[in-house]
Amino acid sequence: MQISISEHFGYKKLLRFTFPSIVMMIVTSIYSIVDGLFVSNFVGLTPFAAVNLIMPFLMILGSAGFMFGTGGSALVAKTMGEGKKEKANRIFSLLVYSAAAVGVIFTVLGIIFLRPISAFLGAEGELLENCVLYGSIYLLAMPFFILQYEFQSFFVTAEKPRLGLLVTVAAGVANIILDALFVAVLRWGLAGAALATAVSVFVGGAVPIIYFARENTGLFRLGKTQFDIKALLKACVNGSSELMSNISISIVSMLYNFRLNSYAGENGIAAYGVMMYVNMIFFAAFVGYSVGTAPVTSYHYGAQNKDELKSLLKKSSIIISIFSVSMFILAQVLAVPLAQMFTGYDRELMELTVNGFRIFSISFLFAGIAIFGSSFFTALNDGLTSALISFLRTLVFQVAAVLILPIFFEINGVWFSIASAELVAAAVTIAFIFIKKKKYGYL
Repeated sequence: MQISISEHFGYKKLLRFTFPSIVMMIVTSIYSIVDGLFVSNFVGLTPFAAVNLIMPFLMILGSAGFMFGTGGSALVAKTMGEGKKEKANRIFSLLVYSAAAVGVIFTVLGIIFLRPISAFLGAEGELLENCVLYGSIYLLAMPFFILQYEFQSFFVTAEKPRLGLLVTVAAGVANIILDALFVAVLRWGLAGAALATAVSVFVGGAVPIIYFARENTGLFRLGKTQFDIKALLKACVNGSSELMSNISISIVSMLYNFRLNSYAGENGIAAYGVMMYVNMIFFAAFVGYSVGTAPVTSYHYGAQNKDELKSLLKKSSIIISIFSVSMFILAQVLAVPLAQMFTGYDRELMELTVNGFRIFSISFLFAGIAIFGSSFFTALNDGLTSALISFLRTLVFQVAAVLILPIFFEINGVWFSIASAELVAAAVTIAFIFIKKKKYGYL
């Protein structure tokens, strides 16, 4: 049974509607995790460190898809709530075409500057060559990577979250199968892992284009549009928080790698890489829920249904709190088996990873608040507040923590940095929610 974004949402309906988005985000996060798992176990430590070192740069480029998707879907849903369906479809088409064009530009520029950027990040010798090899192949699929991220939001807004989930699962399964074939069976090494991801990303970005370009049962169809600079800028500004969040996370990851390299060399980078993989899966649940609720919030905001906004915020706060506690407990229980999956071949590396992960997982108690809060303000078309929350959470607080805490706690200070930054970000987000309550009427 299809659920419309204009309906009233109880807990059961809210979870049913957002479940495909949650799973979709989790499956998407598996791409780099699968690569890391196969590279770590079948290729070696240096190629594994190379994937972790260059991935933040690739994610910075791919995050443009989040900007177009989250900012654009909020604008499109709000426009639909105002009763302007044809205009909403024109904006949808404009944003898809624009994202594809940006992807092509990023591919060209990325390949040109890949080697100097890898060297800037500290790679040299074999590590540098591995970064260039993996990144070059990955960049060829960048337009589809950006489109896949964009369509994850638009599938939900088009009231087709399950179809979006099926596309993402298909891409994820392709990645796993091809990684096993290229890396474990054919022994193509790091190039095989990159190729497997590139093909799976192509599936995730191309299939939605085919679906929306034809007659479909969703709310949108790709077609003629007009260059609306106002709408394009509005979508980009509104989605800037998600763009800033992903860019900041990538920049901070580079800083963490630099700090850990000074304490534990390639082992430190590898341990952090394992934690980032698990972090992507756990945080994906928060992001997926936020993406799932965003078009509902945008629609009711456009329709001025303040009672629905109040209901959504209250229910979401309770759901996020339950998610947070559950994830923390699960992380503590699974610390050893998760670390063993990636680092079981090296006892010292595994012990370093387990210890770091137990400290790092404290962040799961607080991260959901800021992630949802930022998405909530994006859905309200308040891109400035959303961007400020993301900027403080993912860059300012993280950088300050990782520069200060290791001075007193050495390598454990690196792990504590993430948790402390999330705690402060959660407090700031709650403050913004109360400050803005009169303007939007959600409390």
